[in-house]
Order: sequence, then structure tokens, then C-alpha cells
Amino acid sequence: MNNKLPLQTPNLTSQNIDKIAALFPNCITEMLDEEKSTPDHKVYKRGINFELLKQMLSPDVVDGDEAYEFTWVGKKASIVEANKPIRKTLRPCPAESKNWDDTENLYIEGDNLEVLKLLQESYLGKVKMIYIDPPYNTGNDFIYADDFMRSQDEENRQMGMYDEDENRLFKNNDSNGRFHSDWCSMMYSRLMLARNLLTDDGVIFISIDDNEVENLQKICSEIFGEDNFLSTFCWCTDGNFDNQAKIKRCHQYILAYAKRETNFPAPPVIDPSIPKTSKLYNSKIRNTIIKNGPKNPISEVEIPVGFPCDFEDGSISASKVEWPRYSNDIIVNNRKTVTDVIAKTGWSSKAQLVEFINNGFQPIIDSKGQSTTFLLTKTGAIETVKNRLEAQSHVISVLNNLGGSQKASVSLGSLSKYFDFPKPVELIKYLNQMNEGSDFICLDFFSGSATTAHAVMQLNAEDGGHRKFIMVQLPEPCNEKSEAYKAGYKTICDIGKERIRRAGDKLYETLKTSGKDFQHIAKNINTAPRKTFAADDGQTSFEVPIIPARWGKADETAENQKLADSLDIGFRVFKLDDTNMKDVYYSAEEYSQTNLEDLESNIKEDRTDLDLLFGCLLDWGLPLSMPYRSEKIDNCTVHTYAPGDAALNVPDALIACFDSNVPENVIKEIAKRKPRRAVFRDSSFASSPEKINVFEIFKLYAQDTDVKVI
Repeated sequence: MNNKLPLQTPNLTSQNIDKIAALFPNCITEMLDEEKSTPDHKVYKRGINFELLKQMLSPDVVDGDEAYEFTWVGKKASIVEANKPIRKTLRPCPAESKNWDDTENLYIEGDNLEVLKLLQESYLGKVKMIYIDPPYNTGNDFIYADDFMRSQDEENRQMGMYDEDENRLFKNNDSNGRFHSDWCSMMYSRLMLARNLLTDDGVIFISIDDNEVENLQKICSEIFGEDNFLSTFCWCTDGNFDNQAKIKRCHQYILAYAKRETNFPAPPVIDPSIPKTSKLYNSKIRNTIIKNGPKNPISEVEIPVGFPCDFEDGSISASKVEWPRYSNDIIVNNRKTVTDVIAKTGWSSKAQLVEFINNGFQPIIDSKGQSTTFLLTKTGAIETVKNRLEAQSHVISVLNNLGGSQKASVSLGSLSKYFDFPKPVELIKYLNQMNEGSDFICLDFFSGSATTAHAVMQLNAEDGGHRKFIMVQLPEPCNEKSEAYKAGYKTICDIGKERIRRAGDKLYETLKTSGKDFQHIAKNINTAPRKTFAADDGQTSFEVPIIPARWGKADETAENQKLADSLDIGFRVFKLDDTNMKDVYYSAEEYSQTNLEDLESNIKEDRTDLDLLFGCLLDWGLPLSMPYRSEKIDNCTVHTYAPGDAALNVPDALIACFDSNVPENVIKEIAKRKPRRAVFRDSSFASSPEKINVFEIFKLYAQDTDVKVI
């Protein structure tokens, strides 16, 4: 502890840099400290890349000399693009959803860059885990063709797959002069937006292979900050290792970055490759505290009478113990020493040992909160004994026995033939388990085959958790000659949604029949029966645990049904579309009578009340997954989103009415309920005085309600 006064005012420059670093970690660089540097010794300090900071804060790119950074052609434009506003919305699709009224899961179809922009308010700081499996830029896969110079007309077009000349997705092969640059630009803007959505203890996992792992880590270190780097996991995959490659690649990478490394706790999970017989599963941790070496100089500790031992009776000859060196023989009776002795050695936990002795041999608490005692063994060693915390942590950087695309194909069932390299459910489950708690949001904005959604539902079924997923996927059309298209799946989204439906139904039936038995086996997976599957190459094989169809008991039927009903296997579907509002570009002299008639409503004719309601939620920053109800009040349709509880004095989150000519009594009824927010259409009122009257009514009955019109 430093008790000295600094004798100077606070370093405001350093504090301001800290604040900027918290908001824009990619703007922090290093620069020469001219005051502390000498011709023979250069000293560096933190600095601000103001050119990059200007780009982050301005819609216009400001040219200037750039400090140390990872750069490429198009980087500045990608930063500007990430901050550029868009006129888009998410349109709800109940007919394509499952359990629309009850689910908290989301499936969003659209360009993930634009979707991430739309989610900035509603899910700012609310997503605990992000997992993405983006294109690896192999030259054979497709990446987003982000054209940052699109015209206004192009911007206003509804997002979709373009023709061959303007295809949103394109093959980034070696013939393209910006092979790496295009990929880096695509990832940079999306990761910038993704970071904003993470909770302070949140984490992002990104799958990647050798093609871009180096560039991706540099990008992530800029956006998330080098100090928030957790690990580069090496994931051992299953594959064809009998090919003719010079070196057989049997791994991929998963980069892990925390939003704030200091807030990310030790993962409460043990590596699934560790056998159940490992001492890691013991309730206590025992290790010798004898540690000799240059960093552990020899020192003495007095071991008084009464020191606890792990054997009943006997003696320890000082001459036969190499370390510690004892001053005399030790006599033990009834598991306690009956002689004083001086122990001399290098120690790994000397301070704790002394504290334990001074505490009368009663347990002490270590820095991790573990109850700690010490024991003298029959060999003369002194061991520390710690009670393991309930939430154990043992995560290693090499991910084994979590399968690969072959195992993933098994979980996909008949849908496996539509995806070349799906990720296994067990892998994504394990990444989810690295997060503390079981009630959080998991986002995947390169959803693909929807493995992340499957993993979230399965993990909830196994441990009774309440994790929610948000899947985002561009509706890439399936080739008309493909098996997927022939089977009725027009887009990748159609396949992903069907996979979620099938997986959810299967989990529901398993819980209904097996319930607690299923959850018990899931927690003790090594005890489950296993089945061997042959890989497609005909050379390799792998095992997967098999859960019997029925392990439940007759008297558990009702409880199993309850478990099944508590599992959220639904999802609300939303589709990216242009804004709900009409675009008006006429100057005053260009208005005609026809124009004026069109402006009686500034809302597009094809938009429903549901479109308007969820559009308002995005603008107001409310999540899209909460319950709502609709009712009739004097023939007007009134929507209540996130209904409150009057008994608990919890107001409704939002009440909306989009009818025309809403009568005063309806306005009063809504105001008397005192919602946090209320919204109406501009055209709901015949005149400006009527609109003014609405605000006056709310001032009278609900002055704290935020009232808006659209």
C-alpha cells in the first residue's frame, strides 16, 4: 500500500485518455515520450489517434497523418459506414414465427450490418455473449460486398440479393485486387457495432481459420482493446486426414474477447475432455506449499504444538525429510503435533500458513473466497487444503472432443446436406457455459444453419436455464438446382428456421418424457450411453452420447410436462425493410393538391399496426421480445407493450393507438393508466388543436408519461 501523498494535482490528461479509451479503445495508440526519452533510450506512452477519433465522431472522413495502427484500403470508409444512420425498420412476421406470443427468442432476416444498427438502442449493453462464424475468406466462400459509395436511390431500395452485377454477396477470390481489404472492411464495421451491444461482463467468440486469423486478431484488438483479449482457442476438428496436403490441418480457431476483461469472471465450467475421475471434481484441493527456487528464498516458520496432521499417530524423523528441513523430530498423537518444531524451506503460501497458525488452526479465507486449512503429511510435507467453490473453473485453450462438421451433421439430421461446414452443437454449448449465470441473451449475426439457437435451447433443456437467442441471417437465395431449393427451402433463412423448429420440438418431447432424468444425464454426460458414427470419408469415426427416448417414471409425468412447457423453443421472426414512413423530398413550390392529399398520412399504406408498434420499440430502445396485448376501447384498437402490474405499482412500458380520429375518451382512458410511454399516429387527430389537447390530457392525468406521435 502506498501511503505517500502525490503532492500534485491529478493528471487530467491521463484521466481523459482513460475516458476516451473506455468509449473508443481503437483510438488509443502509442507515441514517443519526448520528455523521458534520451538518444540512447526511447520511452513510449499512450496517446490519442485524433485522426481516427475524428472519423469515429464525424460522417466525413478527415485526412491526416495516421499513427501506429493496422490499416488497409477501405478502413476509413468502413468506420464511417458503421456510424452512418439508416432509414430501415424490422417488420414482424408472426405467421413465420413459432410461439409468437410467448417466446423471447428472435430470428431476424436481413443484412447484419443494418440489423446491428437497428439494435443499437434496444439492445445496447444487454447482450452477454456473441458467437459468430463469419466467412473465412478462403476465396470460395461469399462475403458482403459493402459498397460505401452507394447512391441515395440504392440506399432506399429494399435489401435483398442483387443481380450478378450488383450482388450483395460476392466471391472474394484471388483475382480481386482487394482480397484481404474487402474482408477486413466487412468485419471491422460489424464488430464496432457488436461491441456496443455487449454487457460489461460480456464476451464475443469468433470462429476463424488460418486465412484471416492474424488480421482478425489485429482488428479485434483495436475494437475491443488488447487488454480485453482472453484467448485464441484452438479447436480440434474432425476431418479427412487422409488427404494429400503437405500438412493435414485438423484445427480452427476461436478468438475470445471480453467487453471488459476485469468484469469477465472465471468461467464456471470444467473442460468437457476432463474425465470424471479427475481430481478437479474432488470437493477439496490439496497441494504442497513447499517451493524452492530463486524466487522463493528459504525462510523459517515455527510450527507449534497442535498443528493438524493427516494421519493418526506416529513420528516424522527430521533427518529423513529433505524439504522442509525440520529442527527436530516431530511426534504426532491423535492427528496433532505434540512437539514444537522450526520448518525451513522455500514457501509458496507462507503468509497464509502463518495466518492459519495465528488463527488457532481454524480455517482462513483465501483471495478467491475458498476456505483454507493446512495439514502435515506423513512424508513431512505441508499441504494446503482448500474447499472448492461451487462454481468450478477449468478452461484450457485447446478445445478437444467437441466434434466438427461431421458431428454437426448428425445434429442437423436431414438438413445436413444443405450446409457444407456446420458447427457442432456441443461446441457452442460449451462456449455458452463459459458465461456466469443461465439467464442472458446470446447473439449470432452470421446465423447460417442456426447452430447457436439449437445450442441455446439444448443447454436450457439440460440445466433449466433461461438463455435467449437473437439470430441474424441474410436471406441468401438457394440455388434453384440445389437439393435445398427442390425441398422447398428458397433461402438459407428458411433452412435455419426449420432447424430451430425441429430441434425445439425434439427437445420438448425429450423433456416431456424424460424430464429430470434427461437433465441428470446432461450434467453427467460421461455416464450416458454412446453410439459410434462413421464419418463421410469412410476412414474416421466419432462417438456421441445417446439419450434414451424414455427414462421418466410414471409419477413424474406431470413434473416432466412442467419442465417441457417452461422451455422456450419459439422465436419471433422479423425482416429488414425500408422505413415505415414515406419519404418526402418536395420543396414548397413543388407541392400540388395531389401531394397534399398524400401527406394526410406520412405512413406507408402497406404497414400494419404491428409494423408501427415494433418500429416504435426500435426508436424508443425497447427490446423486441416482451409480451403485449391488444384490446378495443370504444372501437379503437389499443396496444399495450410490456404490461405492468398495478398491484406492484409497475406501469405499462408503452401504450399505442394508431387509429384515425381517436376520440377524447380513449385518450383519457390511456392517460389514466399512466404508462411510461404513449404513441399515436399524426393522422389520428383531425387538427392541430386536437393534437395539442392530447398532450394537455396527459399533463392532467399522467404528467410523467412520454407522449409522441408518428
